Amino acid sequence: MRARSGKPTRAPRPTANGGTHRRAGEIMEAAARVFAERGYHGASTQDIADLLGIRQASLYYYFSSKEVALEQVCMQGVAGFFEAEQAIAAGPGTPQEKLAGLVRAHIAPLLDRSHFVRVFLTQRQFLPTPSRRRIGKVSRDIEGIFESVIRQGIRRGEFRVDADPRLATLAILGMCNAVAAWYGKENASMERIAKEFVELALQGLAAPAPKSRQR
Repeated sequence: MRARSGKPTRAPRPTANGGTHRRAGEIMEAAARVFAERGYHGASTQDIADLLGIRQASLYYYFSSKEVALEQVCMQGVAGFFEAEQAIAAGPGTPQEKLAGLVRAHIAPLLDRSHFVRVFLTQRQFLPTPSRRRIGKVSRDIEGIFESVIRQGIRRGEFRVDADPRLATLAILGMCNAVAAWYGKENASMERIAKEFVELALQGLAAPAPKSRQR
């Protein structure tokens, strides 16, 4: 990591009781909350420091600028999505079962990482181009997982042959990602939301039942 002067910043020194690791986690939690509530342009490193009750200069022990803090928050916001969803796609089950699992897995992080996910979805466009491209690749990889499962379902006759896999992928992900904007404001648990979204996705893609032959 480098400071604006171009000189490398010091990495946090580990402690016997893991204090540095815990402190870094607290700082990133605070950064995620500030970015989620104020937006990148409305937030400052002083806001993060104030939330933690520490000096602003102490933050540069963990990240060298507000831009670096945003990239770290965005990376944590998308962390684990690809691995979890890749495992579902490569695992056992029918395409319908896999797509249901993908929808649930995509919504689940909102329970314990809501600020991180919200920042990833709404603020990553303000990152410098290299950072935005790194994070954008993860998003495209996730899209590819959903699309491959939908294509598999079409080949196996579980999903409509006239369905557009790319548009279906964008529609399902858009539906899931939108939860970050309103979760907690509606009287609906995460389990209920996941159940409803799974049904919407599967019913929208379901292949028509074969017509019975008339005697």
